[in-house]
Amino acid sequence: MKFQDIDSIAEQLELVDELSKRFFSRAHQVDIEGSFPFANIQDLKDTGYTSLTVPKKYGGKEISLYNMLRFQEKIAEGDGATALSIGWHMGIIKNLAEKNAWNEDIFKSVCEDVKNGSLINSAATEPKTGSPTRGGRPETTANQVGNRWIINGRKTFTTMAPVLDYFIVSASIMDSNQVGNFLIPRSSKGIVIEETWDSIALRGTGSHDLVLQNVSIPEEYFVEQLVREGKKANGWLLHIPACYLGIAKAAKKNAIEFALEYSPNSIEGTIIDLPNVRQKIGEMELKLMESEYFLHSVARQWDNSDELGRGEMGPILGAVKLSVTNNAIMVVDLAMRLVGARSLSLKNPLQRYYRDVRAGLHNPPMEDMTIQILANHAINNEKIR
Repeated sequence: MKFQDIDSIAEQLELVDELSKRFFSRAHQVDIEGSFPFANIQDLKDTGYTSLTVPKKYGGKEISLYNMLRFQEKIAEGDGATALSIGWHMGIIKNLAEKNAWNEDIFKSVCEDVKNGSLINSAATEPKTGSPTRGGRPETTANQVGNRWIINGRKTFTTMAPVLDYFIVSASIMDSNQVGNFLIPRSSKGIVIEETWDSIALRGTGSHDLVLQNVSIPEEYFVEQLVREGKKANGWLLHIPACYLGIAKAAKKNAIEFALEYSPNSIEGTIIDLPNVRQKIGEMELKLMESEYFLHSVARQWDNSDELGRGEMGPILGAVKLSVTNNAIMVVDLAMRLVGARSLSLKNPLQRYYRDVRAGLHNPPMEDMTIQILANHAINNEKIR
């Protein structure tokens, strides 16, 4: 069955749930090996999931942000690494369509390829610049020679590197102060993927280094000039907290299943009826409710807002990521406290969830920057009253 043949969101969620269960069955092996979930990505392609955010005018479903996040949460319940990986691709296509940032012919061409299974992600982080949100100037360079651009540099954390068909590479334009995004097809000569990903969290994202050695691309593949000031709000980045919310939901489910079954000989029945166990379950449920309502309500606000309204949502978008990610970490911790020492077994998915949710602290926007933005927002609101 393909998503394109289903109009009902309920039926689409059922298909996502089916995929999620399949991904869960593979997650442990991928994590242990530190390999890449090729089968999961292929399943997402085969069912047409990867083209759901393509605009309707190019033959896609153009799903809402709210529905995209619900799908991403469900995928993350099965495997967080797969969810975060495909979330970048899904969100980027959605973002480019909403902001109309690229030349229409180029974007249409990419969308046509996406409908046939192609995948895209940004390559923006570098060893010396850190997170792109900090504003460091890329050391990767773009030099115009005739009607071609020559790109040289190294990018880190290039998620889904083993299967990407397009890279969006940020580079400093030589002999100018400009920084731009360049579209680089994987088929370009001079591209090398160095398998450097050795993180203990989200081991299956394949976030290797992208090395660009005199990569030559057409002039029109300079797709976007970047500006440091006045960055637009990015609703699509909510795929990040959606991923960690999904992982936290999986942790709660695991803990409850354990409590329903575990029966030490010191008590009658299982531990599910113990007050301290029920306390932890209630605390998990509260944090998940808070996170779900916060994330989903802001996603709906994004979907229902015009460009001006979306432009004012920067502070709340950052707040959602900060709140949901930290709640997810606390939920997984509570689940592990409930299960006890068994949660540290390599065979227990809780230890994987614990490692995976910690990665959310290092996804954009960063916590300290979000707090400063919220402080400025609160202060400015008081000044204009």
